[in-house]
Amino acid sequence: MTQNWGMTIPFYDRSLSKAQDLIAELPALGYTDVWSAEVNGADGFVPLALAAQWAPQVRLGSAIVPVSTRGPGLLAMSAATLADLAPGRFVLGVGASSPAIVERWNAGTFAKPYARTRDTLRFLKRALAGEKVSEAYETFEVKGFKLERAPKTPPKIVLAALRPRMLRLAAEEADGAITNWLAPSDVRKVRAEIGPDTELIARLFVCVDEDTERVRETARWMLASYLTVPVYAAFHDWLGRGEVLRPMHEAWAAGDRQAALKAIPDEVVDDLIVHGDAATCRARIKEYVANGLDTPVLAPLPGATPIDQAVRELAPEA
Repeated sequence: MTQNWGMTIPFYDRSLSKAQDLIAELPALGYTDVWSAEVNGADGFVPLALAAQWAPQVRLGSAIVPVSTRGPGLLAMSAATLADLAPGRFVLGVGASSPAIVERWNAGTFAKPYARTRDTLRFLKRALAGEKVSEAYETFEVKGFKLERAPKTPPKIVLAALRPRMLRLAAEEADGAITNWLAPSDVRKVRAEIGPDTELIARLFVCVDEDTERVRETARWMLASYLTVPVYAAFHDWLGRGEVLRPMHEAWAAGDRQAALKAIPDEVVDDLIVHGDAATCRARIKEYVANGLDTPVLAPLPGATPIDQAVRELAPEA
């Protein structure tokens, strides 16, 4: 059974400026990790910089920072700063992200996502070790970059990975793999691609609420917005949900959002969202761990139970 029990920061119901007290409480509750995210809310680094001071006992991780929304050098600089603030406690999580985030929101180019992630990983490993890097990679070229102050303890680097090729890259060249939107029963298939010795991290969306229909109604919006993204559609096709999700994809492609939501079966919602009372949720999280997940990273969703109460009730020592 894993000794890791992570929490996503910031929390859904409050700004980062109002999260200090709850983040500071996490170590005493038994949480070992805090992991940020980067979509269209807080960026991936500032919450971790603050958590390094507010909760100095925990491991800090980004899950994930896109490889195509910053230049390679800037990404190395940000990682080095966090590694200096929290020596030995910071894990840099990077990934390809999606066309919407990279192109539509950040005016970047979402091209060759596997190669760009691989090239960025290889550059970061050298740069964070203090090397001067001059190299023409497949997807970008760096000329003479060297960190002014390389971290004494280079951070571990983990990759967002949803399918076999990226999972194998995470196992072969990185220090771990990050995934999400999967059921406990899916973990064994993911684990089989990376072997027994690679850390597997997953963000788990949790709603402490015993009103099943209310949870499903809210969760369907989240599921539709993610599972219609091509990379997640391909992930769930690989996991074996292609046919059951086909009606949702067809309705979404036709522009009928309500029909798409209704087309998501209850069992898919219940597979991918952890919900129920706190004890039921903790038991479900332990199913993921029993199937091979090393680091569950909880993301409590708004529900009948306030977020701060849910964070306390979901703690491993609760």
